[in-house]
Amino acid sequence: MVIGARIRQLRESKRFSQGDVEKRTGLLRCYLSRVENGYTVPSVETVEKLARAFDIPLYRFFYEGAEPAKMSIPTAPSRRVELNGNSRDAKYIRRLQPCFAKMTLSDRATFLVLARKMAKRKKTLD
Repeated sequence: MVIGARIRQLRESKRFSQGDVEKRTGLLRCYLSRVENGYTVPSVETVEKLARAFDIPLYRFFYEGAEPAKMSIPTAPSRRVELNGNSRDAKYIRRLQPCFAKMTLSDRATFLVLARKMAKRKKTLD
């Protein structure tokens, strides 16, 4: 998806001219033209200004579905692995925790199966 084309599509769906957007955002019309034609990539702050001007949520610039995106809330693991404070393993687990929190339950299950197989393989090689 090209962000400029999406901006143009949203602007036209609101029936705004580039001049209207210029008045609402303070962005120059020539800048909007460069963005819409793909010569310039807007910053996140600029896209936020455009979202406010179009009176739409920011995600609409990046999401093409008809309905709002479903938000999945990561569930807490059923039990916590307690490791001694500053050990190398504890530090590594703390770095991995945010990644695991973003995974779906089926992805976590797949990861655990893979980890178990790797652990069994290591034991047989020793």
